[in-house]
Amino acid sequence: MTPTSPSTTPSAPPLGRPRPLGRAPALAALALMTLGLAGCAGMNTLTSEVSSYGTWPADRKPGLYAFERLPSQQARSDQQQRLEAAARPALEAVGFKPASDPKSAEFNVQLSARSSANERSRSDPFFAWQAVPRPYGVPGRPYYPGHGHGYGPGYGPGLWVVPMDLPSYEREVVVLIRDAKQGQTLFESHAVNDGTSPTFRGLLGAMFEAALKDFPQAGPGPRNVTTALPP
Repeated sequence: MTPTSPSTTPSAPPLGRPRPLGRAPALAALALMTLGLAGCAGMNTLTSEVSSYGTWPADRKPGLYAFERLPSQQARSDQQQRLEAAARPALEAVGFKPASDPKSAEFNVQLSARSSANERSRSDPFFAWQAVPRPYGVPGRPYYPGHGHGYGPGYGPGLWVVPMDLPSYEREVVVLIRDAKQGQTLFESHAVNDGTSPTFRGLLGAMFEAALKDFPQAGPGPRNVTTALPP
């Protein structure tokens, strides 16, 4: 092959071969795949940010409790029952016992949960890139499935790295524990985490466990608490 003269401008790549993948998208794709593998390794645990508040008396022990529902929660009894069922193991783990009669309860426990979408855009520094397979194309005609950066032969299979705007949701559960006789709020705790799904399916128990971690110690935090997910 005849070397290119220093004064000669290098020619552009043939039309049949897309330009090589740039350094930044390639690194982004590698980082995404690495994060994906790390996420798979930690799929049996959940990390939540926990903030707790209250003035729990130092000499008071957990005792009999009953769930308390707001009027809006009474109107959605099925949803509230799911919250209560998920919180029971966490409450009992720190010493509370369900009262057979709500009138005999020493404490009233109120639960709530919410999920809200986070705004994300391609200008977000944490915006993700996704590596996707590229099907066969026609020799001499590059395959450009919209925007993105590709590498591999223009007439064969390859890999495309395209921007992927992943949805993000903030999920939160709240636990309030009140003195049943005086109505004073003794303990309040929030457990928050982010994910790509708004659903709480399989997460509620772990989030309530995180919210009651180290009970009755309170600290505005937030502090990270990792809990196990059900198998």
